[in-house]
Amino acid sequence: MYNILLTDDEQIVIDSLSFIINKNFEGQVNLYTANSGTKALEIATNEDIDIIFMDINMPGLSGLDTVSCINKLKPDIVIVILSAFDRFQYAQEAMNLGAFKYITKPVNRNVVIQTIRSAMDLIDNKRGTQTANIELHKKLDFVSPMIENDFIFACIFSKDSNVDVQSYLEYFGLTNRAWAIACVEIKNINSENQHDIYMYVRRLLSEEHRCIVSSFIMNMTIVYIPLEEGQDNREWLEILVKKFHSKLSFNVQREIRIGVSRIENKFDLIKSAYNKASSALSMVPASGGIKYAEDIPESEEAEPNPDDNSNELKKKLFIKIRQGDLDGVKNLVQLYTEKVISSEQDLNKIKNRFFEAIVTGRNIVTEIDEQYANKSFDDAFSVLNGENDIKMLCDYFKKMLLEYTADINNTKNHAENPVVAKVCDYINTHLSEELSLDQMSEYAGVSSFYLSKIFKEEKGVNYIAFVTDRRLEMGQKLLKESQLSIKEITAEIGYNDQNYFSRLFKNKFGLSPSEYRR
Repeated sequence: MYNILLTDDEQIVIDSLSFIINKNFEGQVNLYTANSGTKALEIATNEDIDIIFMDINMPGLSGLDTVSCINKLKPDIVIVILSAFDRFQYAQEAMNLGAFKYITKPVNRNVVIQTIRSAMDLIDNKRGTQTANIELHKKLDFVSPMIENDFIFACIFSKDSNVDVQSYLEYFGLTNRAWAIACVEIKNINSENQHDIYMYVRRLLSEEHRCIVSSFIMNMTIVYIPLEEGQDNREWLEILVKKFHSKLSFNVQREIRIGVSRIENKFDLIKSAYNKASSALSMVPASGGIKYAEDIPESEEAEPNPDDNSNELKKKLFIKIRQGDLDGVKNLVQLYTEKVISSEQDLNKIKNRFFEAIVTGRNIVTEIDEQYANKSFDDAFSVLNGENDIKMLCDYFKKMLLEYTADINNTKNHAENPVVAKVCDYINTHLSEELSLDQMSEYAGVSSFYLSKIFKEEKGVNYIAFVTDRRLEMGQKLLKESQLSIKEITAEIGYNDQNYFSRLFKNKFGLSPSEYRR
């Protein structure tokens, strides 16, 4: 429906236009009339007018003056000028004011009809653009939290060390070089209120300062705080974080604990900054408060337990998941869960570490198969959050990682690059021989650069690391199942130096070859 205002000080002109419009656009328009510029301005101000027919020569406020006022108030209205004078000066002035059409009186029926149709087309295009913009903003409101979450997880939990941080920040409109990471923990969050609290917290933080906020990992969210020049100092950061804490405590009505990293300006330190913020958070009392990593003496910083090699185990675990190695994952996931449980006393922290690994595992699968979907992952947060039995948590954690591994294995079996498959078959049957990248690229009939690239994409590790893994795994098998001496096994898997083999073997399996055999 289109709202049309007819303005002329001669009623006969209004009646003529009304007759033409009603006859040719029945059911499509609502007509309004005015006999002066003042009345037209009043109607245009109070009603949602789409098209105005305006007489140029009226007593009082002239047509051109009225058009000038309306353009300032409602520039989207389509204005058609009516004039008894076919003068270039009037027409030019009308067009300069943004008039859509200049029509001379007496009005021609066909000209009026064609003008209205053209005006309707113009309005439809504008409405379509406005609707598209509204829809775009709705989509951005929906998508932006996901991209923010993706940014945080890519920088902190992804194995990829080449995250394009700059592209993310350009998307968010952030050009700041200085930044800090805050870990914000909120008490009593569960699967039912987690999303609502996340959106509420995100809005509260954004009202105070433009931040990037991750979704909750159990009861904690990670916040990337960009700092502008002149604000990149501890004093300003303290003021901002204190406002965050006060606002969240007042509005969320829960105990709020915040750990804050040092101020940094190198993007490759985001993961390190998160670890510092997380350590600071662990020192905040259960009743709430703020702790800065900068204030923690080095002697009090949470040093890694020399008996807890869970981080190394986790790295190896993710490599095995990427390779689709079910047996390797079964062994390592058991060791990893034991290490986590022995090193953490807080059940929530155990859940957090399990969930981080589950998220990383899912990310590995989606890197290999962009269409990958796992219904179990959708429920992972609520399952971990609602389960307090350690054995059940461990069993669920193992199940998830084994599911990922099986899915990767199936995907690779269906779509393995034939060049990689050919090279892997050769490697597996020629472990005692020299297996350089150049030799294998020549054997496969491709460049060494291409082979290295597709090998990393397919296997998740570079070519040399893959060959080393295959040799050590064969060495492990021979130690277990054969009577060959360690020196003979060293030669059998392509090494000339027994000591070198022993060092590699111990680094991978935690035991020397002789200890492993015993």
